[in-house]
Amino acid sequence: MLKRKTQSERAMEIARKQGIARAKDFQAAGIPRTCLSRLCNQGRLFKLGRGLYQAADFDAFHAGHDLAQIARLVPRGVICLLSALHHHGLTTQLPRAVWIMVGHKARMPSIKPIPCEVVRASGPAFTTGRAIVTIEGVKVMVTNPAKTVADCFKYRRHVGLDVAVEALKDALRRRKATRADLWFYAGTCRVRPIMKPYLEALA
Repeated sequence: MLKRKTQSERAMEIARKQGIARAKDFQAAGIPRTCLSRLCNQGRLFKLGRGLYQAADFDAFHAGHDLAQIARLVPRGVICLLSALHHHGLTTQLPRAVWIMVGHKARMPSIKPIPCEVVRASGPAFTTGRAIVTIEGVKVMVTNPAKTVADCFKYRRHVGLDVAVEALKDALRRRKATRADLWFYAGTCRVRPIMKPYLEALA
């Protein structure tokens, strides 16, 4: 006869499987908050933030840790701009905040203590150019390289035109994006007149 798993054992299984688990993941499995508090006190579970937990033995901490946390807190958000540039290897600088794109009317939950910069978009500018990557067991939506470059031109007042131009150069030099893709997303983001002279100069 198989031994029935304890609440603590089930909670740890959920935490390891999810990478970063939400309180409601445990609640759906019938695990009370008192069990989570006990595991945290024992050092077996880390509370990363409000409603977010990770197993202490989950060996996956790296630069994408904050991205995974944000993806859990804002599942419909898309990692973009400087954070996406760093993820794609198009900048060596680690952003001081996580840049995330949300829908034009989306409500943003509290994401303290993670520093975050939020931009809003609608239509194809929000729904296209996404890629799903797995970070610490969490599925994270990130803008693809070409869309990221176009976004940098669109939000140049936020990140700086110099950053956008360098991202364009690096994307082409490192073959992270084709000219056709860059031109396509330039149209999606309505920045073709701005990007065109830079693309022509790099021909």
